[in-house]
Amino acid sequence: MSTADRLTDALYGLGWSTVKNLPEPVAVRLGRTIADLAWKRRGKGVQRLEANYARVVPGAGPERLAELSRAGMRSYLRYWMESFRLPAWSPERVRTGFQPKDLHHLTDGLASGRGVILALPHLANWDLAGAWVTTELRTPFTTVAERLKPETLYDRFVAYREGLGMEVLPHSGGSAFGTLARRLRDGGLVCLVADRDLSASGTEVDFFGDRARMPAGPALLAQQTGALLLPVTLWYDDSPVMKGRVHPPIEVPPSGTRAERTSAMTQSLADAFATGIAEHPEDWHMLQRLWIADLDPTKGPS
Repeated sequence: MSTADRLTDALYGLGWSTVKNLPEPVAVRLGRTIADLAWKRRGKGVQRLEANYARVVPGAGPERLAELSRAGMRSYLRYWMESFRLPAWSPERVRTGFQPKDLHHLTDGLASGRGVILALPHLANWDLAGAWVTTELRTPFTTVAERLKPETLYDRFVAYREGLGMEVLPHSGGSAFGTLARRLRDGGLVCLVADRDLSASGTEVDFFGDRARMPAGPALLAQQTGALLLPVTLWYDDSPVMKGRVHPPIEVPPSGTRAERTSAMTQSLADAFATGIAEHPEDWHMLQRLWIADLDPTKGPS
């Protein structure tokens, strides 16, 4: 393991061991202080966040984008502070920490026995939403995690999420899709963060007026298993309680090739994500390149 990898692992380990023991108001202030310091440094992540917000909020000038990126970093650090502390939260704190709207789409889907896929963008705190599902609804679920470097950091994330009641599969390797399909055929729940393609072979969608790639997995799983595909968007407000919405199901088109059906369903997923991101752009933690024109500048805007 390189020195940088050891340092990264040690810092995350310090976060999970120390921050979770802080009083909540202290953790909130610490997160905001770190966010403001990072924002003032204007590193690559902050610059990319602003560039992404410029696509989401067309016409925003430099001052507005600076306001958004500062709020975005505060939201991002709120996610981390909550995540470091989640293992120490009581079941009651988890239950009262999230208020979803239109939950009937999820509960009706689970009651039907056909399996449910929840697909989310990188909005607010998806780990808290997952912990709420396992605690309030008492429903375990399966998810997929990106293989992080160093491997010890990935192991920390897997242990953390498994401690919240999730079954975690590695993103790399071909077995994850088959396991997810089996869980859905058994009437289970699968939750996937699905606004950024990690395979470079995702489905192209129109997203805020330009082309981006998003994972085809949610649409393919719905087609192959008959499971219900539900978009979910999350957001913060000024309270300690995260808010969310379960969107209506995305149906499998009755005709077309598998590729055509996958394209249509993934576009519908992107459209649902866009509504939540447009309403709460500062809670979209996308500090990486997403649009095809940004990944490959030679292509230019579409």
